[in-house]
Amino acid sequence: MTTEPPGLDLGRLAGWLPSVIPSAKTAGAGAGLKAALIAGGKSNLTYEVTDGAATWILRRPPLGHVLATAHDMGREYRVMSALKDTPVPVPQMYGLCADSDVLGAPFYLMERVEGTPYRQAAQLEPLGPERTRAIAVGMVDTLAALHQVDPASVGLGDFGKPDGFLARQVSRWKKQLDASATRDLPAAAELHRRLAADVPEQSQSGIVHGDYRLDNILVGPGDTLNAVIDWEMATLGDPLTDLALMLVYHRLAEQLSGAVADASAAPGFPSEREIIERYGRSSDRDLSRFGFYLGLASYKLAAILEGIHYRYLHGQTVGPGFENIGPAIFPLLDAGIDALKEYS
Repeated sequence: MTTEPPGLDLGRLAGWLPSVIPSAKTAGAGAGLKAALIAGGKSNLTYEVTDGAATWILRRPPLGHVLATAHDMGREYRVMSALKDTPVPVPQMYGLCADSDVLGAPFYLMERVEGTPYRQAAQLEPLGPERTRAIAVGMVDTLAALHQVDPASVGLGDFGKPDGFLARQVSRWKKQLDASATRDLPAAAELHRRLAADVPEQSQSGIVHGDYRLDNILVGPGDTLNAVIDWEMATLGDPLTDLALMLVYHRLAEQLSGAVADASAAPGFPSEREIIERYGRSSDRDLSRFGFYLGLASYKLAAILEGIHYRYLHGQTVGPGFENIGPAIFPLLDAGIDALKEYS
């Protein structure tokens, strides 16, 4: 803990905090507060804040100029607030501050939830196969439960524009790939052609997390899923995109072992087929065209990786491992094309 981490003016925060936490100890213009940055980078910044008696989590956008639509604090706050009485575990929300004069940007305060966001197989291996499988199954069941929530019933009926969601995703990620392409990618062109030519009838619209994976879930000491976090990409759309993206992350981990989250490689973690079947038993959604969703997720991640590869080639990355990103795109695209055949 420090007295003044970057991006957090504790004196100003001390003036705001009692409006949502009346019991907070903020005497001396913030002298009673300490904080630590626990997650930073280009995504939203996350801090642990304490007054010595209680501890909270604060989220704000990255430092510097950012697009408000990309780091919408109100959006994250709203969706987690809406889900508080559903089967989906989320932290308790305490307050949203839209006044940028306080910290230089909007921010929100929420409950600090105990739990581990398992990212690497090495973290799960000491638990053993049975516990690992139980955690993974809980992850799948929680995703199915999220997708069963009626958005309108929790006040999220206007949270997004679900009509035409899949077609917009196909178009959006082609634009992203075109903007950062560094070479000819015939498989990308072929995958996009197939996706654009055969967009399925959309699954019933629902709440889409947008980045659902095990390291965005806090797992408690008893292997219970205590909270799903990082909702900055949440919207209304076709929920099957969440399931497909989670599985393609698992595929990517096989190509980039050690460079990305590889928890799915731990002994006991269910196979892709087992996860799909488990989800299918907990959901009434039609999975007969699931190959399209896997293909779309593969195309999306390939576009993201090509952007990273572009920055690597231009000397804009820091650290090891980026030289492996470019080659990993090819099997990812091939798997996306194969999925259109295998699951459709």
